[in-house]
Amino acid sequence: MASVWETYAMSDITQRYSTGAPQNLEQRFASRAAHMKPSEIRSLFAVASRPEIVSLAGGMPNLSALPMGMMADVVNNLVRDNGQEALQYGNGQGHPKLREQICEVMALEGIRANPDDVLVTTGSQQALDLISRIFLDPNDVVLAEAPSYVGALGTFHQYEASVVHVETDENGLVPSALQEAIKTVRAAGRKIKFLYTIPNYQNPSGVLLPASRRTEILNICREAGIFVVEDNPYGLLGFDKPSPNAMRAEDSENVIYLGSFSKTIAPGLRVGWALVPPSLKEKLVIASESSILCPSNFTQLTISNYLADQPWRDQIASFCELYKVRRDAMLESLDEHFPATAKWTKPGGGFYVWVTLPPEIDTTAMMPKAIVAKVAYVPGTAFYADGFGSWSLRLSYCYPTPERIREGVKALGGVIKQEMANRKGFELKG
Repeated sequence: MASVWETYAMSDITQRYSTGAPQNLEQRFASRAAHMKPSEIRSLFAVASRPEIVSLAGGMPNLSALPMGMMADVVNNLVRDNGQEALQYGNGQGHPKLREQICEVMALEGIRANPDDVLVTTGSQQALDLISRIFLDPNDVVLAEAPSYVGALGTFHQYEASVVHVETDENGLVPSALQEAIKTVRAAGRKIKFLYTIPNYQNPSGVLLPASRRTEILNICREAGIFVVEDNPYGLLGFDKPSPNAMRAEDSENVIYLGSFSKTIAPGLRVGWALVPPSLKEKLVIASESSILCPSNFTQLTISNYLADQPWRDQIASFCELYKVRRDAMLESLDEHFPATAKWTKPGGGFYVWVTLPPEIDTTAMMPKAIVAKVAYVPGTAFYADGFGSWSLRLSYCYPTPERIREGVKALGGVIKQEMANRKGFELKG
């Protein structure tokens, strides 16, 4: 009698040959498939999701502050009253009513926009992919903060572009470093397509770009003939004070603005948008339609009805309150349990803290020891295109309870201190 594994293996072989499936498909891949690499963060999820692990890795919004009964009513009313439209194909650019409401949301950050210039996307990640598809040729250069959002780096890499990182400090992107990067890249005869930036509570550093720097950076890019892609999922999640006006509020011609409801309502709805100059809209719509035909009418109208009928500004305030408590728990725990030689950012909003350890510590190599200690984080190298950041790491405070955050930071602090002690002992022996 065949074992369960043998039976499975035989059925797999039978299925493969009976369908005539081609063998060695990887030999038939397009050349660009070689640039598709798994995300270090996604690769952590399988481990970090185990209940005994305190995950300080993922940037999942905490939906405990979202009233599920209210959301159930929104969905129920939508299907009952407008199900025929909600469950049908929709406009490739996005539902007109939602685009108007998106303009109202952006007005909170000083943006005056026309709904005709808004493209609704399946999360802002799709918007970033569409922009990359339209603008990036192989070997083009994208300027990005050091460190930068791992999802953006993966997208640029997929389209065979090169990322040149620009220095940041406690106030975000350094204008003089941006000027120097532009000069260096162009001296090498390379083409810069755009600057990618997250000015508000940046992922992964959590820093906020001041208004004065925003103006300076826009001026530098305008003079250099480089447009700006402003990615802003965290702009309304300031804890102590509102963030400065969006960069798009200051320059409507040279800034492509990306927004999302993932952090302010729910990521599972997968609704984002791009606000673009009129000259770009048609190309973006064509590119989007070729990928998905149209964004989901159901999720768009769910959000539209939510924005129309619910106190969404109060809901965002509730999220901010929840995240602030968790931010405070993390910063207090870092002060208590991390070595004095470690440094970290002190975010005024958003989801993340960026930690810099002594350079002899390799946070990727340290990860298995952290997992044994039942805590997970994201190594710093995930946020660089060039392998830099080996002694840094990102901690996320958005999802765990304050108690779990304290537990996780304490465990991680112990791992780091032990790693430093082991390293010192090795050096003394050497």
